[in-house]
Amino acid sequence: MTVSAVALTFALGFVAPASAQVTGTVAELDILDGGRTTQGTYMTAVRVTLDDGWKTYWRAPGDAGIPPHFDWNSSDNVGNVSITWPTPEVFVQNGLQSIGYEDQLVLPVEITPKNPGQPVHLKGTMDLGVCKEVCIPAQLDFDHKLNADAGRNPAIAAALAQRPYSAKEARVAQASCRLTPTSDGMQIEARVTMPSAGGQELAVIEPGNPTLWASQPDTERQGDTLVATSEVISASGAPFALERSEIRITVLGANHAVDIKGCSAG
Repeated sequence: MTVSAVALTFALGFVAPASAQVTGTVAELDILDGGRTTQGTYMTAVRVTLDDGWKTYWRAPGDAGIPPHFDWNSSDNVGNVSITWPTPEVFVQNGLQSIGYEDQLVLPVEITPKNPGQPVHLKGTMDLGVCKEVCIPAQLDFDHKLNADAGRNPAIAAALAQRPYSAKEARVAQASCRLTPTSDGMQIEARVTMPSAGGQELAVIEPGNPTLWASQPDTERQGDTLVATSEVISASGAPFALERSEIRITVLGANHAVDIKGCSAG
């Protein structure tokens, strides 16, 4: 199996058998209340508390990991669900690079009710991967009626403050993507003109289609431009098209992160 095939296996949610027995619960989930906003939405958060030394993954988990997946279908009066991802950390284990959170994840969620005059009841599951010396899949249940009268929640506010900068906030002047066919899929060369995010910058490219997987980019800075090159492959091996407007580039730096949505032709 090639490196790309191994990484794709992890990215699509399959994990190799653990080499040690894991007993007990290493992750617990609870729902935080943040009350209603002036727009009539509910501000809440999913909080995952991990045992010491355990970590879980960001939406783009890196070389080896399981991206979190939510099933909200058993919930009542839930319309649009908008998740704000706090800036993650980069981990290296057994020669593989993963992206996620250690010890605790507070994931802000803004809920637009289908019926503004009725309460919102969140009920469902969160599937995620957790890792220490071994990596295992986990499924956590939630069942919580949101409190419309709850006040500002400091934990939610802190998580929202940890979000990446937008392209405008980070003074991104231009973001372009050059697409080149390869024997396995498509190469993306992203060129982002922006001030440094600090230290050794790492770019993460998401193709915008859940059936596609992007390799960890080679990232280098050339003056005021960050250049990241990644290969995108399909789970089925069939030909595919990439929409530049759907490509998402996140730059992780020592000082801050930057979230760039869409890129122009390179």
